[in-house]
Amino acid sequence: MAEKKIIAITGATGAQGGGLARAILNDKTSAFSVRALTRNPDSDKAKQLAALGAEVVAADVDDVESLERAFAGAYGAYCVTFFWEHFSPEREKAQGVNMALAAKAAGIKHAIWSTFEDVRTYVPLGDTRMPTLQGKYKVPHFDAKAEANTAFTDNGVPTTFLLTSFYWENLIYFGMGPKRGPDGVLALTLPMGDKKLPGIATEDIGKFAYGIFKAGTEFVGKTVGVAGEHLTGAQMAASLSKALGQEVRYNAVPADVYRGFGFPGADDLGNMFQFKAEFESLFCGNRDLALVRRLNPSAQTFDAWLAANGNRIPLE
Repeated sequence: MAEKKIIAITGATGAQGGGLARAILNDKTSAFSVRALTRNPDSDKAKQLAALGAEVVAADVDDVESLERAFAGAYGAYCVTFFWEHFSPEREKAQGVNMALAAKAAGIKHAIWSTFEDVRTYVPLGDTRMPTLQGKYKVPHFDAKAEANTAFTDNGVPTTFLLTSFYWENLIYFGMGPKRGPDGVLALTLPMGDKKLPGIATEDIGKFAYGIFKAGTEFVGKTVGVAGEHLTGAQMAASLSKALGQEVRYNAVPADVYRGFGFPGADDLGNMFQFKAEFESLFCGNRDLALVRRLNPSAQTFDAWLAANGNRIPLE
C-alpha cells in the first residue's frame, strides 16, 4: 500500500482547517493523511482530531520556524488566518507571508491559501464611495490577505488561491443572526439591498479544499471561489422564517448605517458588504456554484444547513 501524502493544515481546530481535516479523516480510502497544526495540542478540538487519526503538532502562524518544522515532509499545506482574533491587517499579512516562506522551505508541492479579493483593485483608496480605513485599506481583512498572495507566487510555491464566502455559521457565533425589533418581530439586518450574498456552511469549505487536493495539479496557479448558494437578504429571511417557524424580515440598511453600528470591525464589515453588493456580478462570478458541486457534490444549500443548524441560532 502506497504511503499516504501528508497535508499539513493550519487552523486545524478552526472552521476551515477543521472541515478539511475531517473531510480527509472521514474518507478511509483517502490518499492523504492529516497533520493538524495548532498552538494548543492539548485542546479538546485537537484531541478530537487525534482520535480520528490526525497527527497533531504544535505550531504558531506568527512563528515561521515552527511552521517550517510542522510543514517538513508534507506534500500539501492548507494555509488560513483568522483576522477576527486580533483585528490587525499587518499581522494578517505577516502570517500569510510566514506560511508562504515555510511552504517554500519545506518544498510543499501544493499549497492552498485561503484569501480574498483586494478591494482596492476595484475601489481605489481615493474613491470616496466607501471610507478608507487605517489609512491604506478599504476592507482590511480582505486586502491584507490579498497582499500576502504574492509571497506564495514570488517564492515559487505551487499554490491554489481559494476565495471563501460569508459563513452561515456567522448567524450562530458572530452576532449576525436575526434580532427582535420593538414590535417583537425578528429581522435579519444586512447592507446588501437586493443583491445576492454568496454564503456557505464552513464544513463545505474544507470538503471543497479536499476536492482541490484530490484534483492534483489542476488548480495549481489558479484562483477558485467557494459558496453553497448566492442568496439575497430577502431569500435568506424567507428561509429563516420557514426554518424557525416564525417571521423573519429582511432589514436592508445602507452601508453607512451598518458602519455606524459600533461593534468591533463594523466599519470593515460595512465596507465588505458594500463591495459585495456593488460588485455583485464579480463577487458571485468568482464563486462558481457548478465547480463547487463538482469538487464537493454534498455541498449544502442554505435550507439544508438551516434544517441541521437552525435551532442553534440564538434569537434575541
